[in-house]
Amino acid sequence: MHASQGRSAGLGLALASAFAFGGSGVAAKPLIEAGLDPLHVVWLRVTGAALVMLPVAWRHRSLVRERPVLLAGFGLFAVAGVQAFYFASISRIPVGVALLIEYLAPALVLGWVRFVQRRPVTRAAAVGVVLAVGGLACVVEVWAGLRFDAVGLLLALGAACCQVGYFVLSDQGAGHGDTADTGPPHPVGVIAYGLLVGAAVLTAVARPWVMDWAVLGGSAGMNGHDVPAWLLLGWIVLMATVLAYATGVVSVRLLSPQVAGVVACLEAVVATVLAWVLLGEHLSAPQLAGGGVVLIGAFIAQSSAPRPASGPVASGPGVAAVGAADSREPAGAGGDRSGPPAAP
Repeated sequence: MHASQGRSAGLGLALASAFAFGGSGVAAKPLIEAGLDPLHVVWLRVTGAALVMLPVAWRHRSLVRERPVLLAGFGLFAVAGVQAFYFASISRIPVGVALLIEYLAPALVLGWVRFVQRRPVTRAAAVGVVLAVGGLACVVEVWAGLRFDAVGLLLALGAACCQVGYFVLSDQGAGHGDTADTGPPHPVGVIAYGLLVGAAVLTAVARPWVMDWAVLGGSAGMNGHDVPAWLLLGWIVLMATVLAYATGVVSVRLLSPQVAGVVACLEAVVATVLAWVLLGEHLSAPQLAGGGVVLIGAFIAQSSAPRPASGPVASGPGVAAVGAADSREPAGAGGDRSGPPAAP
């Protein structure tokens, strides 16, 4: 009974994480359309979340000495890189399309494993890659000559590549620094320092001192309705970043990697539905079917990927969760896991 309750709690937390991550792009796009630069929205999101997580970072300050490369990699790739590319992409293409492209990350990881590291991959993993690429072709409607903005598509692909960079970094550094004294790094501590590193990098890149701060005091349009800009920013920082990361980490501890990966795929569905309802971004039937194929292919690739021996691995655009003692294979983004996951 206890194990069953734990799985139920884990499933609930994973669903909450997917919903929170999936809503980041929907809340960010109105701010961008109201006049904020995408990089400034990312800076506000990451810096706000980093400030909230400061007590956690202080509690796990030993990580700075024990895992500096991991913290730098998480901050640069899984936080700053994924979210900057994702938010820039949704300023040019629909939220759902950007997130689905970001879900190519698991397939790209397998390409790295097979052709760069020259390690074998399973036939199921290869099938997952083919499905993901084929589904993406339907999403962007290649037969119509790429209906969407080409730069926006490349930016979304950049978000996927940033996820791959962190996956590879985690895989290569798995077990490095683990001793009987230190043990595996605490996942929430890694998230806290990743946000701090990401905030520092984005401060130099985004130059927030030139941001139009007056936008935050006004309202942003959301499918014909005016919403206070500060309310959207609060959702992005507290719900789509802090809560999304925290619930994602705990859910991975309570669920198996495969189950957590399936639930993480719901992030793309949540983002697409929310963008449809709240932003009026409609996708055609072939695009919706292609999105479903992308999710199926990404899950097959994720569940078939070789599992690292140990060490944290991030999941989702958005940017997403970091597993520790029980590692998790990449489960897609973002939004911005966006990230989330990230995501988005």
